[in-house]
Amino acid sequence: MTKHRIYTMSFAGVYPHYVAKAEKKGRTKAEVDEIIYWLTGYDQQGLKEVIEEKINFETFFAEAPKLHPNRKLIKGVVCGIRVEDIEEPLMQEVRYLDKLIDELARGKRMEKILREVSI
Repeated sequence: MTKHRIYTMSFAGVYPHYVAKAEKKGRTKAEVDEIIYWLTGYDQQGLKEVIEEKINFETFFAEAPKLHPNRKLIKGVVCGIRVEDIEEPLMQEVRYLDKLIDELARGKRMEKILREVSI
C-alpha cells in the first residue's frame, strides 16, 4: 500500500504556506510557531532543524518530542472531513495542525486554539 503523498512531503515545503495563510489574515509567524511548539513539543531550535533538514511529515510527527495530550480536544472539519473521525493516526496529526492554523487565520484567540483547559 502506498503512503499518502503528504507523509513524504517536506515539512519545510509546507511551513511557508502555514505562515503565509496566517500573515494574510493579520497573524504572525511567531503564532504559527507557537502552535507547532504546543502541538508537537518542538522548540525553536528543533523546528529550525526540521526545516533545514527538510524532514518529511511522517518523520516530523514520528520524532516530535512530545505530542500534546490536549490535541485530542481538537474538533471540526478540515478539507471536508471531521478531524476527530480520521482513523489513520498520522493523517489525524497532520489534520490537527491544519485545523489549528485554520483557527489562527480565522482570528480565534490563542488560548482557545491551544485548548487551554481551565480548572
